[in-house]
Amino acid sequence: MKLLLLLSLVALAQGLGTRVPLRKMKSLRERLREQGLLETFLEQHPYNLAAKYFPGIAVEPLQNYMDDEYFGTISIGTPAQEFTVVFDTGSSNLWVPSVFCSSPACRNHNRFNPADSSTFLSTNDTLFIAYGTGSMSGVLGYDTVNIAGIDVRNQIFGLAETEPGDFFYYTPFDGILGLAFPSIASSGATPVFDNMMMERLVDRDLFSVYLSRDGEAGSFVLFGAIDPFYTTKGISWIPLSAETYWQITMDSVSISGAPTACSLGCQAIVDTGTSLLAMPVRAFRILMSALGASSNGEISCNAARKLPDLVFHIHGQAFPVPARAYVIESGGFCSLGFQGMDAPTEEGELWILGDVFIREYYVVFDRANNKVGLSRL
Repeated sequence: MKLLLLLSLVALAQGLGTRVPLRKMKSLRERLREQGLLETFLEQHPYNLAAKYFPGIAVEPLQNYMDDEYFGTISIGTPAQEFTVVFDTGSSNLWVPSVFCSSPACRNHNRFNPADSSTFLSTNDTLFIAYGTGSMSGVLGYDTVNIAGIDVRNQIFGLAETEPGDFFYYTPFDGILGLAFPSIASSGATPVFDNMMMERLVDRDLFSVYLSRDGEAGSFVLFGAIDPFYTTKGISWIPLSAETYWQITMDSVSISGAPTACSLGCQAIVDTGTSLLAMPVRAFRILMSALGASSNGEISCNAARKLPDLVFHIHGQAFPVPARAYVIESGGFCSLGFQGMDAPTEEGELWILGDVFIREYYVVFDRANNKVGLSRL
């Protein structure tokens, strides 16, 4: 009976929505460490993590740039020109490098050539996005964007003309596809998923994300559907507290049953564009001390294996993240997948629930009801 149920769920899932496979690659941190360049790179590229969520004007830093790992493939234009992009729920713009860009960071990535596309429409509008480690600038244009067989026609996107510095030179992706709300889109550009909804290219106004653990394959973004294979334990629905990022209210964070951080409640953003769990510096220090790690998050691998769950209390329910999820082991060294930042909001302190959290849950981003759904894997 269980086997028949499983097979029926698989068959049902295969017939629903549009699935974009994601591949997991070595992070920028790992590649730089292997080349002996990590310390120098970090010194030369100071990063303000909080800047992404308090943009001022058109500022949209790439979240946790050192550890981005999950990427998918899209195409733009007719005939199709392929690009590797980060599907980022923490931003709203689509942009890729263009042939007009001569920066070193553009030259070693795929570049869009509008002259090779019969469906490209140019504009006089410009795009500037400042990053914590640099910036990109360019122009806006319209073309057909294909995502796993869905043609989103007349989609506005950025064609990068400059990518100063060498940060993007080292990244394994070409561009970014933002999946947050139109309210935070630079230059007022309509996000890709909003066009999908308006053109009725998806069955339901939602998308869902599964991120595999370790080196496993199978990660995906599913547009327009919820895969029942990943929701057999039910879905916990959490209302959004703001329609900008995928922002929710968190009640507290506990360790071994004792409230440890966010004790008065705080805001949290569910963000596929970062690997780590980001939190206020004060909470970061408290957690490092409680878990026996150094001030920069390093810990012996033997001690790391005995650490307790970190439990997030959200909308009256508990969402545990075990040590195997938040301990990062690389090259024989262990560290905790946390990062400190100072980013207060009007509603209180801000946390970022990145891939360390998302890997433990199948996440549904519901635009129809402005909710986030979490299903334990």
